[in-house]
Amino acid sequence: MMVMQFGDTVSLEEELNVPSKTFENLPAAKQETVRQALLTEFSAHNLADAQVARIVKDAGIARGAFYKYFTDLTDAYTYLYRKALFALHDYDIRAHRLQSAAAYVDQVAAFIKQVNASPYYELVKRHFAVNEALLQPIDSTLRPVTATEWAVMTLVHEAIKEGLRCPDNSDQILKRLKAALTALLAKEE
Repeated sequence: MMVMQFGDTVSLEEELNVPSKTFENLPAAKQETVRQALLTEFSAHNLADAQVARIVKDAGIARGAFYKYFTDLTDAYTYLYRKALFALHDYDIRAHRLQSAAAYVDQVAAFIKQVNASPYYELVKRHFAVNEALLQPIDSTLRPVTATEWAVMTLVHEAIKEGLRCPDNSDQILKRLKAALTALLAKEE
């Protein structure tokens, strides 16, 4: 596995875990039906409580077909979550050099706004609240190298988590994030 450092670039589309060739060869409408069934299931149920039975019933496919498309529920979840992130980010994810506190706050605010207005809201909210802890890091290639990069990543993810859980407090959360990042990044200068 290649570990990327700040300054490297990775396209989320290139990194997207794709299901089997069998799934890729399905007509686009059938693929979308399966994706919608996955979205329904993983938006309503944590990964630990999700059921293939509900997915196949909703998608109108045989249980065996599910396992031809995906290795297991975790594989299906990872595929859908990455697909959601790709839809929410219309640009390449960049492992930037450290940015300003304001730049990070703007990115967090934009991401929360995009998620709140998307069909993926419940999926992403549930991911940060529960499913993230059940999985290996999805983007393990984007690891922070320095302690400051790690601290920035941790603060940003916590702010996103809180912003999705308590959208009415977004302004306060972003203000606190900016103060914390400003203090942290001032030490780097």
